[in-house]
Amino acid sequence: MQEVIKVGQLTKSYTQRAPRNTCPAGGSAASSRIKENQLKAVDNVSFSVGRGRVFGLLGANGAGKSTTMECILGTKKADSGQISVLGMNPLTDRKKLFERVGVQFQETSYQEQITVGELCEVTASLYRNAADPWDLLKRFGIADKKKSLVKDLSGGQRQRLFIILALIPDPELVFLDELTTGLDAKARREVWKILSELKEKGLTILLTSHFMDEVEALCDQICILKGGKTVFYGTVSEAVKTSPYGKFEDAYLWYTDEEEKEDENL
Repeated sequence: MQEVIKVGQLTKSYTQRAPRNTCPAGGSAASSRIKENQLKAVDNVSFSVGRGRVFGLLGANGAGKSTTMECILGTKKADSGQISVLGMNPLTDRKKLFERVGVQFQETSYQEQITVGELCEVTASLYRNAADPWDLLKRFGIADKKKSLVKDLSGGQRQRLFIILALIPDPELVFLDELTTGLDAKARREVWKILSELKEKGLTILLTSHFMDEVEALCDQICILKGGKTVFYGTVSEAVKTSPYGKFEDAYLWYTDEEEKEDENL
């Protein structure tokens, strides 16, 4: 099986700065020094993704998913480890890489006063071999919004548009961050069907999701992160088998300790 993504012992830390009061007792002048702490966002993470597979990068908020994705894409530089994407180094071959990769981040923002059609046309113009954006708009059910302003779209329509923009480069690999947030149950299943069809044609997908039914429906393999470390790497069925539970959602909560945290907040 050809590896499209290979991550080996990836580590990334951030420096946290906090003021530390050093003023002596009874002193009249306030003075402080900066105390630096190293926060290890990703700690020795390794995995690989085969061509035509759907890989789920899972974990609670703050587990290290976004940092891992950003290092894979080369938008952040890892402190240590090896990363290969489509046989390329994402830091030194970034321009070549982005000709073959599509990206949809949950927090992505676009001009509000541009129409859907204009945004699709501009995006398509950036790539040599772009997919037909009008065909994608039809497939994702928002062809009638072609002349609508981006600001006038509903949350679900906007989310579908962001997925379309990630697919316009006609990529070999696409990164999808919380891809069906804001979609109703019917729309979510329609998106799953389209992505499954694209996978059958050879598209490789790396996704993040908090919907465990989505992960079960789409993912061939998963990696669960907790505090920047890998706590599980394998298939959904293996995750269930190696947990005390019979359902994947329960197993996921067990691996991440999210259920205990929810109980603490009751």
